[in-house]
Amino acid sequence: MMNTPQTKHFAILGSGAVGGYYGAKLTRVGHRVSFLARGAHLAAMREGGLQIRSPLGDFTVPVEATDDPSLVGSVDVVLFTVKSYDNDTALPMLVPLVGDRTVVLTLQNGIDSADEVSAVVGESHVLGGATYIATGLAQPGLIEQTGTHRKIVFGEVFGQRSRVSDRVVALGRLMEPADIEVETVVDARQQLWEKLIYLCPFAAFTGAARSPIGVLWNDLDTQARFMAAVAEVEAVARAEGVNVSATVTEEVREYMDSLPPETRSSMLIDLSQGKRIELEALQGTIVRRGQALGIATPIIAALYAELRPHAGGASACG
Repeated sequence: MMNTPQTKHFAILGSGAVGGYYGAKLTRVGHRVSFLARGAHLAAMREGGLQIRSPLGDFTVPVEATDDPSLVGSVDVVLFTVKSYDNDTALPMLVPLVGDRTVVLTLQNGIDSADEVSAVVGESHVLGGATYIATGLAQPGLIEQTGTHRKIVFGEVFGQRSRVSDRVVALGRLMEPADIEVETVVDARQQLWEKLIYLCPFAAFTGAARSPIGVLWNDLDTQARFMAAVAEVEAVARAEGVNVSATVTEEVREYMDSLPPETRSSMLIDLSQGKRIELEALQGTIVRRGQALGIATPIIAALYAELRPHAGGASACG
C-alpha cells in the first residue's frame, strides 16, 4: 500500500477531541483529510475551519467536512475515533470509505474495537492502536489540548508475526512528519490490554467516586483496592492468552504515583457533564470476559454495577 512517505487521503470517522486533533495535524502537512462529523461541530468546521489550541502552538486548518461518508468514497486510511457507545451508528459508515487497499486504524478505548470493525470491513483492513493524549472539544470547531502528549502506539491485531508489518511501518512514516509521536509494534493486542489494565480501574474508581484521583490514591485502603482491581484486569488478559509485561502492575503503580492529584478520567468528566460513558468498552468487557473464562473480578464488577445506571447520561437517569 504505502511504501514511501507521500500525500495520502485520510478519513477521520469521529472528528471530536482526538480524531479532530490528529486530522488537523495531518491536514497541516499536506494530506487530504476528510472529516466526518455532525451537528454544531460540523457547521463550525465548515464555516471557520478547525481550530487547535495547544501548548505546542495554536493553529487553524481549513477542512473538508461532511456527515455523509458516501460523498467521501474510498480513502487510503481511516482513523476510527468515535466513542465506543456510538458504534451502532458509526460502524456502518465505514463501508463507503473502505476500498481494496484501505487501512482502518481504530484508536478506540478498550480491546473490543478491532473485532467490531473487522466484522464490518474484514480483518485484512484493520490495525489496532492506543493513543495517549489529553484533548477536549472546548466548543464546536475548537479543540483544546492540555499537556503535550500526542502519541499513537499501533500495529497488527490479527495473525501471528515476528516483526512489525510493512504497512504499519509505512503508516508510521506518514504520521511522523505531522508531529504525531508514533510507536509501531508487532502485536497491538499487548499494548491495548496494558492500557486497559490501568484505564479500566482508573476510570471506574474516579467515576464511581465522582472524584479526581488524588484523594483516592492517597487513601491507603482505597489504593490497595485499586491495585487489586488492576490485578483482576491483568488476570483476565493472561487468561485470554495475551503476553502482557511481567512488570505491568509495578508500572501502573509508578504511573499512579506520578499523577497530579487533580487528574480526572474522561469517564469522570463525562459523568460530571451528564454525558454517556464508555462503560461497556472499559468495565463491561472485563466482567463479561472474566465470567466466560472463570476469572473472578469482584471489584470491577461492583464498580460496573455502580456506574451502570449512569451509562446513558443524564437523560437516562431521569
